[in-house]
Amino acid sequence: MRTVRNTTQLPVRVPLPGGKTLHLGPAKTGQISDQAAEGRSVQRLIEQGTIELLGDADRSSGDDSGQSGSRPQESRQGHKPTTGIGTRGDR
Repeated sequence: MRTVRNTTQLPVRVPLPGGKTLHLGPAKTGQISDQAAEGRSVQRLIEQGTIELLGDADRSSGDDSGQSGSRPQESRQGHKPTTGIGTRGDR
């Protein structure tokens, strides 16, 4: 997996193989496969300076060897998890 970053101040659509599209907000990152990173459309966006390739992502595919190579997500959707305090009783 490769990490790409939107270098513009506008949302970008990155066309991927198989008719899929990666939507990146301004200055956001996303992951694409190595095969997709070598595609013509992705290379064109890199040459234009619209996106940049940051390098290889963590390659420990599902191996929990005690290393926490995962980074926190850039944006979370939905509600924050509750702590369990104050969730009972009459309201």
